[in-house]
Formats: sequence, C-alpha cells, structure tokens
Amino acid sequence: MIENKAPGKDVSLEDIKTKFPLAAKKDPLHFSEFDIAGIKFGRDYAPIFAGPNMVESEELIDVCARNLKSKGASFLRGGAFKPLTFPYRSDKYNETRELGIEWLYKAKKKYDIPVITEIMEEKYLPIISEAADILQIGTRNMQNYPLLTACARSGKPIMIKRGFGCSLRDWLGAAEYILLEGNNKVILCERGVVVPHTHRETSRFLLDLQVIPAAKEITHLPVVTDPSHATFWRPWVRSMAMASIAAGADGVMLEVHPDPPNAAVDPLQSIDFEEFSKLIDDLSRIGKIVNRKKVGEKIV
Repeated sequence: MIENKAPGKDVSLEDIKTKFPLAAKKDPLHFSEFDIAGIKFGRDYAPIFAGPNMVESEELIDVCARNLKSKGASFLRGGAFKPLTFPYRSDKYNETRELGIEWLYKAKKKYDIPVITEIMEEKYLPIISEAADILQIGTRNMQNYPLLTACARSGKPIMIKRGFGCSLRDWLGAAEYILLEGNNKVILCERGVVVPHTHRETSRFLLDLQVIPAAKEITHLPVVTDPSHATFWRPWVRSMAMASIAAGADGVMLEVHPDPPNAAVDPLQSIDFEEFSKLIDDLSRIGKIVNRKKVGEKIV
C-alpha cells in the first residue's frame, strides 16, 4: 500500500509520479508562465475573464466587449453553445451557436479583446478555434476524455472547469490528458462543488477556496476561480472574487451583463458594468497586497 505523505488530501506521492507527472510541479518554485493573445499568465499576473453567460445577441456582445475592455477585463467570455441541466428553455433562452461564435469573433476584432468560449462537441472545434483564444471545457465535460484530447491537439490554450463533483485528483487527471498531447497552455478553473449543505436554497454549489492553495502545492498550472457560478447569488460574487485573489488565485472569471435581471441565463448571479468596474478596482488593491503586478488589465 502506498503511504499518503499529504494527510487530509486525496493526492499521494505515487499519484504525482504516475498519474499526472506532467501537471505536477518539478520543485516548490515551479509555476507555469505563458502568454495568450498578449495577456500574461503566471505568478505576477491575474487575468480577469468577464462577460455574459450566454451570447444572446450581436448587440449584447458588442456592448459587453466595449464596456468590459475599457474597464480592465482581460478576456471576453460568453457561451454560444450552452449546456443546461434541464432540457426545458425559457422564452428568453436563445442558443445562438455558430452565429454567436461569429458575433464573438467580430467583437474580438473590433475591440481588440481576446475571447474565451465553451466547446461541447468535437465537430464544432474548427469554427470555435477560429474565434476563441481559449477553449473552455465546462464542468460537465471535464471527464469527457475524447473531447479533452481533440481540443488539446488543436493547439489552442484550454481552460478546464473543475467538475462539480470531482476531486483535485480527478481535476489534475483531466489536465494530464491535455498536457500529454504537448499542449502546455492549460488553466484550471474552480467553479464550485456540490456539498451536503449550502447557505441558501438557490445556491447549488460552494466555492472551494481551499483548493487554490491545495492545487498550487501540487501543480505548476495557473488556478483561477468562477465565483459567479459557485455562489449563484450576485451579492456574494464580490466577496468571493476578492477572497479568491487573496487566497492566491491566478485569475477570476465573472458573469457581467448590462441588465442582469433580464439576462437570458443566470440573472441572479450576473453583475452589471458599474459593479464590475468597482470590483476590478478592489481586486487590484488586493492584488497589490499579494504581490500581483496586474489584476486584469489595470496596473496594480
């Protein structure tokens, strides 16, 4: 039996050697540093990913790209292909798919802001890769290994959202599939996990802040958080985003919408442009305390 030298964790030294040697740090000071579309990732930087959950319309994406770029966002986020837990859709729901990808690409070129968007099926990899600077693997696809491998072989940087029922060990195993294909630009995103009890009826997930230092003890890959999905509640997004940077997160993903109550998806957790502007200033102040040169595209 292999002795676990890290009590209280589900990752053993044997795991590090045999399950995810590429994702594992070579020494305590080993941290990946890389550049994606001119945005730096690494110990001195904490990029901010911001935008609506869903690409609802070309007008929405244009407004979001213009405002978020001016307020310090590093990447424009938005989902043209959207996985929902249940198959029933509200009247507001409009999955824009290929057209939405085209709108993201237009906004990217018009406002010079890089794009991150989710991919759900390998067959859409060519069109999404053309528009996106980062491919996002959603929580439900974290263990879709054929999709991980196909995306890795595209050469595009990849963000892996942690499966909401998955351990740190599982998460690093998913990253290993990508690294094994020679794709080294991998970002880990903690987006909330299922626990027996959360703090309000509509809060389905709990942001696992402890996984930030836990992951960074083991892996050299950047670790970011998505407090919007985790909290599912706008009043808590600010505090959890700030706590993420304080805990050592290498970036934060936020849902931002010009009119949150009327957002087609996730109206309860989206913040507006004014809230985003104030939040990025707060994050920058915390970033300075924890020795980040930049949080988003604002100089700390």
